[in-house]
Amino acid sequence: MKRINEIFHSLQGEGYNTGTAAVFVRFSGCNLQCHFCDTPHHSGTVMSEKQIIEEILQYPLAPLIVLTGGEPSLFIDHDFVALLKRYTGKLVAIETNGTNPLPDNLDWVTLSPKGAYRGGDTFPLVIDHCDELKVVYTGQPLAPYFDIRATHRFLQPCYCDDAAARQQNIEATIKAVLDDPRWRLSIQTHRLLGIR
Repeated sequence: MKRINEIFHSLQGEGYNTGTAAVFVRFSGCNLQCHFCDTPHHSGTVMSEKQIIEEILQYPLAPLIVLTGGEPSLFIDHDFVALLKRYTGKLVAIETNGTNPLPDNLDWVTLSPKGAYRGGDTFPLVIDHCDELKVVYTGQPLAPYFDIRATHRFLQPCYCDDAAARQQNIEATIKAVLDDPRWRLSIQTHRLLGIR
């Protein structure tokens, strides 16, 4: 049984797979307390693996499942990922803060470390490689992130409610990418489009 915040069908809004149709499985619960998190971690529905798979199968054309949260690595293992693949035929991706080990049968790992932020620095990284490194940027030093082996590197402006601070983060992120082209810009297109 797993506590699920929501399961929904949408487009991946950020990072390498932006624009890809996906079924998002948002777990409820996280080991960090990042001040900018947009997931209510104390709510959710307890679901069996069978119920989760049945819900995912409501969207047969989406090629991708995105395990997100919260922190999905707290709730999944090799067997769960294998079940998702076997019964849905979809690729399985994860968005993780990197503070817990991951099963080795995931198809795509997006690592978004949170150690540079208040509330996100409780646990150290245990993941040192990924398909996609996505750094939520507020102007922090970038050199430590190059200790992580990543096929793709993205900087994403930290979204905040205050419009002036949000614009400052956008400008800082654009400048950082222009100054170091090893990074690519990621924006939260789902916010611009008004979708989940």
